[in-house]
Amino acid sequence: MSIPAAAAAQRGRELIVGPPSGAGEHDLVDHAAEQVFQVLGQLKGGAMKLGQALSVAEAAIPPKFGDRFREALVKLQAEAPPMPTAQMHAMLDKQLGTGWRKRFADFDDSPVGAASIGQVHRAVWHDGREVAVKVQYPEAEEALKADLRLLEMFAGAFATVFSGANIKKLVGEFLARTEDELDYRIEAAYQRTFAKALAGDEKFYVPRVLAGAPKVLVTEWMDGVPLSRIIAEGTREQRDRAGIRLAEFALSTPATVGLLHSDPHPGNFQLRPDGALGVIDFGACIALPNGIPPAVGRMATCALAEDYQGLEQVLRAERFIQPGAAIDLGPFRERIGPMVAGFEWPRVHFTREMLQADTARALAPENLSLTNAQAVSAPADKPEYAMLIRVFAGVIGILAQLDADGPFLGLFQEWLPEFTVPGNFASLDA
Repeated sequence: MSIPAAAAAQRGRELIVGPPSGAGEHDLVDHAAEQVFQVLGQLKGGAMKLGQALSVAEAAIPPKFGDRFREALVKLQAEAPPMPTAQMHAMLDKQLGTGWRKRFADFDDSPVGAASIGQVHRAVWHDGREVAVKVQYPEAEEALKADLRLLEMFAGAFATVFSGANIKKLVGEFLARTEDELDYRIEAAYQRTFAKALAGDEKFYVPRVLAGAPKVLVTEWMDGVPLSRIIAEGTREQRDRAGIRLAEFALSTPATVGLLHSDPHPGNFQLRPDGALGVIDFGACIALPNGIPPAVGRMATCALAEDYQGLEQVLRAERFIQPGAAIDLGPFRERIGPMVAGFEWPRVHFTREMLQADTARALAPENLSLTNAQAVSAPADKPEYAMLIRVFAGVIGILAQLDADGPFLGLFQEWLPEFTVPGNFASLDA
């Protein structure tokens, strides 16, 4: 790591755990935030993408630093200046043909919002349906790749801020999926699959795709309250309903659709007037034709039962632990035990305090196990595990932001293969 990056990493750790004894706290925290996030001010295509990915970590940030972190996220997710109208029209000419206006009864040239690599316009399709038209920014590919490589250079600094998260691996995933993200036809195919499988579902709604091209996507318009707004000002009923719907969407759709929506952040979900969860942005998905692997259910059973030997056996069987390597179960016990102690089957109340406490335990010196760091990782030949971990962590982050309370553990019974209610919860489940 370079000297500036190492310095940023140290200051990032100060942002989380506090400055060293005797230091001027306010100055050090401000300097830490500036060093860790200064590179983000130079981003173009990757800024919103990274901001969306990091937004779900907001709930785990200690309260004393929360405002500064949220300010940084606002800057990351701020909408880019809109394309000049002539440039946007040229893109539509190229992607939908020069007669594209005939396909619309009305088209608003002013964008209503921004996606990570494009902007969204509201329009009326030729048959009278309201539609959303996503138009990709010119040169989005070059900007996105350059930004992600820049972020990769600063991976060590970000890892210290986000509780040891493997930011380099996250950026690597973005780079690997760049072609999928940039070709809206791939997103259209995923969205059509979800929309067909969930048509008529009372719990979930996915807008239908009406037209797709490499750089333009036309879908039905969807009205609803974004989860970002519910997080900021939602009622208790909205928070709990949005939370249980989001959790069930993540757990159920691998089985019902055969795909995992892999971009969990509040801007991609809306609570509709009928109580259904509306879902958009299907650029990042992975195929799970057999649903969630049964080993996930076995891991969840062992974790809730606080059966750490059993958990180790499942991890070894699935090759999460290097063959022959020893591991230290202490950090597992110290992190999982306090979390499970707060559950009351089948309900869980997800809070910022819950995740902040887990972050503190993760950063505690006694739980930083070099043995485990070297021995434990998701198996390289089963990339679905790494993605499931990231998606579920993102969903939990959103649930904590929502302050959602509900029967979340009951969803494990319904959607996790080979999950059984642990004995310590069996009487409560009766």
